[in-house]
Amino acid sequence: MPERKIEIADSAAKRIADLVRAEENAALMLRVAVSGGGCSGFQYGFSLDDQSTGEDIIFEANGVRVVIDEISLDLVSGARLDFVDEMMGSFFKLENPNAASTCGCGSSFSI
Repeated sequence: MPERKIEIADSAAKRIADLVRAEENAALMLRVAVSGGGCSGFQYGFSLDDQSTGEDIIFEANGVRVVIDEISLDLVSGARLDFVDEMMGSFFKLENPNAASTCGCGSSFSI
């Protein structure tokens, strides 16, 4: 079985570091979650969190941490977390190899 993990792009790590610095709380991590809903069946959620549970896995890169629960990790294992800054806005984006299809905005997917 392949290793369950996500890759954190340099752009995502830089943005997480900027957010943690702005909040003045070094304990903060970016929480990635997958929930039912969205236009394609599942949707991604991103939030700052300073707590983790026994069901969470923490990934570290470039001095920042990303936390994800085990069930969500099953749905996005092998994904690359990126931060996109373009004319339409700036946002975290998961390039998920497990997604059979995604919606136009990229915030929801199906398997």
